Amino acid sequence: MKKIFCLLLYFFLLVSCAQSTVMLGPAITVYSSGNVYQAGLSYGANESIKKATGKTATEYVMSYKDLKKKEIERTKKLQDLIEEHIKVTKKKLDLKNIQ
Repeated sequence: MKKIFCLLLYFFLLVSCAQSTVMLGPAITVYSSGNVYQAGLSYGANESIKKATGKTATEYVMSYKDLKKKEIERTKKLQDLIEEHIKVTKKKLDLKNIQ
């Protein structure tokens, strides 16, 4: 009961602090698994990614996914353009062989 009361107290104290919500994930990890090292590593990794890229880990993964999707679309467009060019060239070569 004491743990639940403390958890609720911490929750209400930290709700209004946007910066403090960063600690909510590691706090839940510590509470659920009891592994302080894992929570510290998770927090440290997230902060390192945010410092290096200016984005959170989730934002960075989503932007990387979008970048790869655009790259695949460009590759597909290039492939279609090359295939069309090959078809036109084959038609021209066939016409020359007929005459």
